[in-house]
Amino acid sequence: MVEIAVAGGIAYLFGSFSSAVIICKIMGLPDPRTEGSKNPGATNVLRIGGKKAALVTLLGDSLKGLIPVLAAKWYGLDPLGLSIVALAAFIGHLFPIFFRFEGGKGVATAIGTLLALSWPSGIAWIATWLMIAILFRYSSLAALVASILAPVYIWYFTHNFTYALTLILMSSLLIYRHRSNVIHLIEGKENKIGTKKSDRG
Repeated sequence: MVEIAVAGGIAYLFGSFSSAVIICKIMGLPDPRTEGSKNPGATNVLRIGGKKAALVTLLGDSLKGLIPVLAAKWYGLDPLGLSIVALAAFIGHLFPIFFRFEGGKGVATAIGTLLALSWPSGIAWIATWLMIAILFRYSSLAALVASILAPVYIWYFTHNFTYALTLILMSSLLIYRHRSNVIHLIEGKENKIGTKKSDRG
């Protein structure tokens, strides 16, 4: 349990590095917490800084979830330990101690943890996101649908109850962080992918 606690603490700190804030500062862009949707995530960075900055942010946020879980796997932690590490990295992104607990919505970091826990589940998540995004052109809707299905995917591919329970918790937190997007989707005010107007995501 001590090893799991230490690994979870390290994963939280790792997740607490805000890729969006760091990348924007390095590239001379506005702080994503004060511009656009004020969300320090790849979608908002795309709005205020363009595709290159957004892709680097997306990669950074994904690695925050991927690396800690893979490292814990290499160390030999059991499924409970891996689940705690994944959840800790995810929470670190949502509530980063290094950035006044002002974090993003968790999509990319969740993908990273899912790929590390079960890469077929991660691929299924990405495929679902792409399908919904192409059909409806709403990034938030695609993330919500894929996240709702994530526990189903990981149960199907691993039959591991601990993983499934962890994904239910992570998906619930992700949906909660997207509550404003849910309201905008219901009201028909959510921005579609490719629009220039900055506000929601």
